Amino acid sequence: MTHGDLDQVDVEILKLLQHDASLTNKEVSLKLHKSIATIHERIRRLKEQGYIKRIVAILDRKKINRNLIAFSHVLLKEHTAKTLIEFETEVSKFGEVMECLQMTGAHDFILRIATRDMDDYHEFLRNKLATLPNITTVQSYFVLSEPKSETAYPI
Repeated sequence: MTHGDLDQVDVEILKLLQHDASLTNKEVSLKLHKSIATIHERIRRLKEQGYIKRIVAILDRKKINRNLIAFSHVLLKEHTAKTLIEFETEVSKFGEVMECLQMTGAHDFILRIATRDMDDYHEFLRNKLATLPNITTVQSYFVLSEPKSETAYPI
C-alpha cells in the first residue's frame, strides 16, 4: 500500500481524524504513543501538503430539514471546454448542490442535491437548474434509504 510521502504514523493520524476530527493533538498522541509536538507538526504538514483539505462537522441532514436527496444526471448540448467550465461554475453557486461530478458515459455530470422535500426540489429544478444554458436533459433519482454513508476513505 503506497501513500506517497506518508509513513505509517501519518496514515494512522489520517485514519483517526477521518473518523473524529475533534480529537485534540493530545488525544491523538496518546492513541499513537507519540509526543504532542510530533503529532502537532505532522498534522500541520499534512494540512500544508493538502492531505487534509479542511476540517468540518458532518450534520444530520434530517435534523436540518434536508430530507430529500436527489442524484441528477445532466447531459449538455455542447462539450467545449468553455461550456463545461461555465456549467461547473454556475451549478456550484447553488446551495442545494452538494456535489458536482463530471462523468464518463451517458451523462456529463452527476449532481447530489439536498432539499427539504419534493416541492423544494421541483422549485430548484425549474427556477435554478433548468435556467442554465446548454442543458439537454436532466434525469433525477431520489434516495429512498441510506444504509451506508461514509466520509472516511480507506487508507
